[in-house]
Amino acid sequence: MDNRLYFVLGDLLTNICIGALIGTLAVVLVGTGWNMWLAMVLMMMLGMVLSLFLSFGFAICFGAMEVMVPGMLTGMMSGMILGMWGAMAELSAIQGGAIGAVTGFAVLIVVWFANAALRGVAIERENRS
Repeated sequence: MDNRLYFVLGDLLTNICIGALIGTLAVVLVGTGWNMWLAMVLMMMLGMVLSLFLSFGFAICFGAMEVMVPGMLTGMMSGMILGMWGAMAELSAIQGGAIGAVTGFAVLIVVWFANAALRGVAIERENRS
């Protein structure tokens, strides 16, 4: 992942937008009468598919792999979390969007730490050679 400010802000914008949109959609589609596990699985799949298409627009500006990997993970996690939450308690669309945006931010942080850890291992291997 690129560390230049333009790309960092692009990753942040992408994940927050995808998380908010998928979160809002999950809350609108899932009612409290749904089975929690069914809602989780269906919203996870819907989140992954929709985030794939949403990522195309951002990928033009910020790079495909840098946007699509955390973006699809954000869509999946937002769909799962808010699908289950919507089946257990009544949420408004604004609450769903806010929780989805926070989920997108959290997923981006996890991806950045995982990338840094993996790059550290790769750098150590290069230095041994």
